[in-house]
Amino acid sequence: MIHPTAIVHPEARLAAGVQVGPYSVIGGHVEIGEGTTIASHVVIEGHTRIGRENRIFQFASLGGAPQDKKYGGEPTWLEIGDRNTIREYCTFSTGTVQDAGATRIGDDNWIMAYVHIAHDCQIGSNTIFANNAQLAGHVHVADWAVLGGFTGVHQFVKIGAHAMTGGGSILLQDVPPYVTVAGNPAKPYGINAEGLRRRGFSASAVAAIRDAYKTVYRSGLGLAEAQASVERRATGAPELAVLSDFLKSATRGIAR
Repeated sequence: MIHPTAIVHPEARLAAGVQVGPYSVIGGHVEIGEGTTIASHVVIEGHTRIGRENRIFQFASLGGAPQDKKYGGEPTWLEIGDRNTIREYCTFSTGTVQDAGATRIGDDNWIMAYVHIAHDCQIGSNTIFANNAQLAGHVHVADWAVLGGFTGVHQFVKIGAHAMTGGGSILLQDVPPYVTVAGNPAKPYGINAEGLRRRGFSASAVAAIRDAYKTVYRSGLGLAEAQASVERRATGAPELAVLSDFLKSATRGIAR
């Protein structure tokens, strides 16, 4: 299952069923789970752990050193879960000791060509990153978020669950769960209602989220007051609890 032109370090740990294509290079601190396929001309280096049944396309570069001047060669990690699709020319860096020490990507993510995920980013599961989405260091992206093509994300920004960005968006502040943003800098344009319906949210849940959006963005309340109002309505409504908790933890303010 390893092409004769591939270079696989003898200390790399490849599980059963791993396929490695022509001219790919696998480093000595790399672990790859069962059933993962690696196309031609892929480089996987550093302390990198990759789970099961991932598809990694040609010319991807995973586990390279962080693009951070503070990095001094410390052993930091890139961790990738199961069943992810990673398309051509993606670049994912390992973490830094100034943060989590690891860049983490969950399960079942669909990551298109030329996506950059920098050091210490924490990516959930079931996300979609369209072509050329670019994440600076320390960015957090929650489950089911969708990033449009050419989205640029400033360091330390957090993107909530089920949020969505339009193509070419520039994110300088946090994006709350369920919210759709677009532009440079990104501004809110309602909730991701169609995405929520596709994922099984009930009509009443979508209506509650829409009402909470109006509280945050159209009521004229300050952020703390809006958060308190959403929190009061979150009893028995877990989807609003997610939004309330996010608003409390926003460190860069939210896109408004």
